[in-house]
Amino acid sequence: MKRSLLTLCFSVLIGFAAIAQAPQLIPQPVSLKTNPGHFTINSQTKIIIPGTDPESKRLGNVLAGMLQTPSGYTIGVSTVNKTINFIRLKINTTRNAAIGDEGYQLKVTKAGATLSANKPAGLFYGIQTLVQLLPPDIESKTKVAGISMKIPDVLITDYPRFGWRGLMLDVSRHFSTKQTVLDYIDEMAKYKFNVFHWHLSDDNGWRIEIKGLPELTEVGAWRVMRTGPFGFPQIAKPLPSEKATYGGFYTQDDVREIVKYAQDRFITILPEIDVPAHSLALIAAYPNLSCTGLKYPVDPGTDFYTKEDNVLCVGNDSTYLILDKIFTQIAELFPCQYIHMGGDEAYKGFWDKCPKCQALMKREHLANTDELQSYFVKRVEKIVESKGKKLIGWDEILEGGLAPDAAVMSWRGEDGGRAAARQQHEVVMTPWGHCYLDLYQGDPAVEPHTYGALLLSDTYNYEPVPDSVEEKYVLGGQGNLWTESVPDERQVQYQTWPRAMGLAEAFWDPKGKRNYDDFVQRVETHFKRLDAAHVKYARSMYDPIISGVRVYGDTSLRVKLTPQVKNLDVYYTFDTTIPDQFSLKFNGDPIPVPKGAIQLRLVSYRDDKPIGKQIIYSLKDLTDKKEE
Repeated sequence: MKRSLLTLCFSVLIGFAAIAQAPQLIPQPVSLKTNPGHFTINSQTKIIIPGTDPESKRLGNVLAGMLQTPSGYTIGVSTVNKTINFIRLKINTTRNAAIGDEGYQLKVTKAGATLSANKPAGLFYGIQTLVQLLPPDIESKTKVAGISMKIPDVLITDYPRFGWRGLMLDVSRHFSTKQTVLDYIDEMAKYKFNVFHWHLSDDNGWRIEIKGLPELTEVGAWRVMRTGPFGFPQIAKPLPSEKATYGGFYTQDDVREIVKYAQDRFITILPEIDVPAHSLALIAAYPNLSCTGLKYPVDPGTDFYTKEDNVLCVGNDSTYLILDKIFTQIAELFPCQYIHMGGDEAYKGFWDKCPKCQALMKREHLANTDELQSYFVKRVEKIVESKGKKLIGWDEILEGGLAPDAAVMSWRGEDGGRAAARQQHEVVMTPWGHCYLDLYQGDPAVEPHTYGALLLSDTYNYEPVPDSVEEKYVLGGQGNLWTESVPDERQVQYQTWPRAMGLAEAFWDPKGKRNYDDFVQRVETHFKRLDAAHVKYARSMYDPIISGVRVYGDTSLRVKLTPQVKNLDVYYTFDTTIPDQFSLKFNGDPIPVPKGAIQLRLVSYRDDKPIGKQIIYSLKDLTDKKEE
């Protein structure tokens, strides 16, 4: 009996050890089996590729480079077979139907690692997984003394649920340098994203060279310098004496380089030229394209909607001539089958007063300005299709009737996606409540200024196929980063990670495969990887969300704290002193506010060490929140 009990305890301990040592992969593979033991990469390891296939050779060199920088090992790529100390890259001669074009199988034993796939894309994603199996220091951009190069013994079968796994970066509100864009693509590739949506034009800057239209970049790419959140009083209109010196643009050679860089990482770049609204930078360059014809400067971030004309004149033939020229060059530069036309948030008041727009409505028998927008979208679709491309736009392109073959990005919730799918149009799901990475990711008291909230759990728990929608119409999903409050690369990183890891799982993993507590544990391991790569990220998941609540029968307002992750201790003070592990401890119940208190301070701890930010919260703000 004692022996049986000891055996049971030993088995349980072994089980716990196996769980603790499970590979911390994001996104989680479809199937992962672990065995005791490991394979160690050293200076004698060889990467074996089949024959003279150029793509396998390229990927072998990519992997060798990823391993060489932190380890210092010069790992050779060879076609000569080896039975020990190898990493074999293999394109299947007989197609494995289960894994598709982007899936892979990875088998690691103490002798070596074999990675097989039907297509090079699968090999590339398998390489990302193989690198994640190594310790976090593998992400270092310099050599790491004494780095461990052990890979656990695993058998992985993996493939994505969706073919569209995207992130969008807005480079109009704040310009991102070419290097920032390349860095962002690198970070995306590690988590198996395959679409980079590039928002290249808006009211605050035109970012791409168009031959024959020099004013787009000479005028449209530059605005006056302002610091602070958009739409606030300090974002004043440009003065006549101010020079527009803030901004930038990408030459066509820059674009070709970035497109090729992304292609090498199996990422397709979707270009967006936002029309008919959000077009003030275009109108600043060519004022005759608006209904008013007034000359505006590129907007530095003022709150001007409906006050100034940022919408193209739909009744002006010049609008379509310039758009044809723009989309001709966009189509030549970007191999993506889609071109994004924006189509969102068009204020139609100027169309109501415009003689050209009203004449067009009468001529085309259009009942209202919604139908006028639909006319514009359908005409732009014909331009785009004449270049051999397909049109995609935000869900406002549904208004007045959807263009015949257009695809829809559903951002104002999921209704646009449902409506488009019911009409048998392709849909990319990107609702703001699950996919907008510019939103707060913790309590606003300690987060950079923005609006709304999107917690890590909101991204991780997102289901991209809405109820009553056939999955075959859902291409996939996408996270969007608008940059009104994101001025530089470090803030781009902060807003993206780790929430994009949650989206990576939502778009890659099979339906229903969700365990948030397990995901948080894996995210914490990846924080170490981001540290090694010097990538900035948010630790906001450690900070509780603060709100007010009234307890039944008690008229006084109390403080409700909602932790984002488990197993944290929250300590707080009301007397303006700095809290630590010897302060009052949150026990899960709403906290009464002492008389005379004006401020709440709190901080999260784990294992007697601070892990969250100190939050300083003015209690007068508590009463402004909605009561529960």
